[in-house]
Amino acid sequence: MANVLIVEARFYDHLNDMLVAGAKAAIAGAGHNAEVLTVPGALEVPGAIALAAESGRWDAFVALGVVIRGETYHFEIVANESARGIMALTMDGIAIGNGILTTEDEAQAIARADPAQLDKGGGAAKAALAMLDLKDRLG
Repeated sequence: MANVLIVEARFYDHLNDMLVAGAKAAIAGAGHNAEVLTVPGALEVPGAIALAAESGRWDAFVALGVVIRGETYHFEIVANESARGIMALTMDGIAIGNGILTTEDEAQAIARADPAQLDKGGGAAKAALAMLDLKDRLG
């Protein structure tokens, strides 16, 4: 049984609630344990995962959050740099599923976050578990 840490950037409560619910359901459905850690925003997610990975307490990680395009370039910075940070950690051998949504508007975010629709939180959790399995097989 694996211990999975869900690191969520809680900015939109109603959207994060759906992402976390989907991730928890996927992890529990696969017979594993989940714990949630909350950080202020998507840019903090990779750093939190790096710190948590150093502890050795968790086997895999799920990155969750929602970045909705606004009127400034900030969207691109947050979307690109959070993804870059997560990718760098995966290249170091950390099993991570990236469920940080980057959308044009709230309607797109709802469709992707809702476990009854696209369930991107559940998908990110399944990706983390698949990467953990791959790590164990290739280990």
